[in-house]
Amino acid sequence: MDRELGHAVKEILLSYEEIGGLNHADGVNLPSKRAIASICEHLLQILFPGFHDDEAIHGSSLAVLTRHRMNTLFEHLEEQVCKSLRLNDPECPTSQAHEVTLRFMDGMAGLRRILKTDIEAAYEGDPAALSTDEILLSYPCIEAIAIQRSAHCLYKAGVPMIPRMMTEWAHARTGIDIHPGATIGTHFFIDHGTGVVIGETCHIGDRVKLYHGVTLGARSFAKDGEGKIVKGGKRHPNVENDVTIYPNSTVLGGETVIGHGSTIGANVFLMQSIPPRSLVIYEETQLKMLDKSAQHSNGAWEWSI
Repeated sequence: MDRELGHAVKEILLSYEEIGGLNHADGVNLPSKRAIASICEHLLQILFPGFHDDEAIHGSSLAVLTRHRMNTLFEHLEEQVCKSLRLNDPECPTSQAHEVTLRFMDGMAGLRRILKTDIEAAYEGDPAALSTDEILLSYPCIEAIAIQRSAHCLYKAGVPMIPRMMTEWAHARTGIDIHPGATIGTHFFIDHGTGVVIGETCHIGDRVKLYHGVTLGARSFAKDGEGKIVKGGKRHPNVENDVTIYPNSTVLGGETVIGHGSTIGANVFLMQSIPPRSLVIYEETQLKMLDKSAQHSNGAWEWSI
């Protein structure tokens, strides 16, 4: 087999030399995608004990199990944070990763309190929801929001790479793409969820409800004198308290503000601010209905006005 594959091996090694950016050798050790996936699973088990487990958890064993899970999560996360910090500073001391990870772990109880408001919002906002257990077991938004809120803590701590890896793990599982940099208030609910995109510099207030296909994105990007995109800056909209945005609507721009108490109907494309308590809808300019019973023998249709 080695002889048969000799040519292919030679060619792929040659491509490593010719094509840069696709291979990472002789550099600092990168964070592991598999390790980050495992960390996300551990996070969900700690945040929602009993809902991400194969076997029932008894109250008498919860303390011992939680200590074990917290210690395991700390060890794995600290290792990946250390790798991540050394991408920007190869001399970064392990003590810095230790402190960052410890602060993250200390914030997990507070994170659970915020997630409880998200579950309450899902229950109150969806008439099809029969229980909070159903929401925790089957609603993709809870998983996506839990991982994003966790990743946001690491993002604020200045940890590179890992927060985005975490939210992309959730994106792949749920179809909901929330950048770890987005700031999100309490009682956040994404109904259905598939296709939702929320950009890095979004600020979302309390009691906001989004439906599937909503994009909170950026307009065209500023470029420098060499034609390269200028990184950073406020690029995504602000959504104030008590806003509802219906399916497949797009809101763009760093200066765009959706005033509190507003409702944006389905299929709206918006690049300007709207005042509080506004209703924005897309009106059909033409709607035709086809009378199926009026089909001609040649297969043509008669139009019904």
